Amino acid sequence: MPWQQLTLQTERDRAQQIDDLLTELGACAVTIQDAGDNPIYEPAPGETPLWQDCQVTGLFTADIHIDAITQTLRPELSEAEKQSLSLSTLADQDWQRAWQDDFHPQQFGDNLWICPSWQNPPCPEAINILLDPGLAFGSGSHPTTALCLEWLAQHNLQNKLVIDYGCGSGILAIAAAKLGARQVYAIDHDPQALLATHNNAANNDLSGTHITTLTPDQIPALQADILIANIVANPLCELAPRFAELLNPGGNIVLSGILPDQNEQISHTFAGQFVLDKPIQKDTWLRVTGQKHC
Repeated sequence: MPWQQLTLQTERDRAQQIDDLLTELGACAVTIQDAGDNPIYEPAPGETPLWQDCQVTGLFTADIHIDAITQTLRPELSEAEKQSLSLSTLADQDWQRAWQDDFHPQQFGDNLWICPSWQNPPCPEAINILLDPGLAFGSGSHPTTALCLEWLAQHNLQNKLVIDYGCGSGILAIAAAKLGARQVYAIDHDPQALLATHNNAANNDLSGTHITTLTPDQIPALQADILIANIVANPLCELAPRFAELLNPGGNIVLSGILPDQNEQISHTFAGQFVLDKPIQKDTWLRVTGQKHC
């Protein structure tokens, strides 16, 4: 069955209102995308940022009278929104299968693999993480996540206490546990991220005694051996004092989600509490690591 798409452009402050209107009019799904050229990378924990100029698309079933929908919608729109309004037909397909076809097993280091939960691991004797990202960020394919996985795969995590701050799908927390960490705290503001982490941990036979999911205000008094944070530069800088509190003297910090022109900002912010290593770059992203001063 084909689908009907209704698309229009609006400003950031109106995007959610348009989303609500399309939902009330029977849209099966509504998406908000960048209408310009203003990329937003992974949001900070707890944030849902939007672009200044947004494209809002409502997806309707073929049996919906789309002309009646537009007639009802138009009085609620500005002149610019009306002029941008367009209709199109979208061929039906198996959306889940199409998404799954794009997610393939990936290797990090010598012995760590990230594998789709619906496939058999290509190297059964390796350390395999079976992953279903769901709605949360983190499948290992993004360079910022890959940089973190590569670091974990190259270091000794045996009996370490690890914090994954901004855990997303839980991929880094699960990797740390699989690589020998005795306890991992997976931290995120987003309930969907904590749910995805919990489910993915269970799918990898990791009980709550190995990985504990928490919001930032639930973190107990502790000092970790390793803190890994794949967020973006500004929140990383804001959290620098908190990260220092959560690490043992000599503990390792692993930061990702940093663009090259943000390295100076990161270095300046963290240099007071940490001895920083030379950044490692992958595509257009940096990983910054270091050790807390003893």
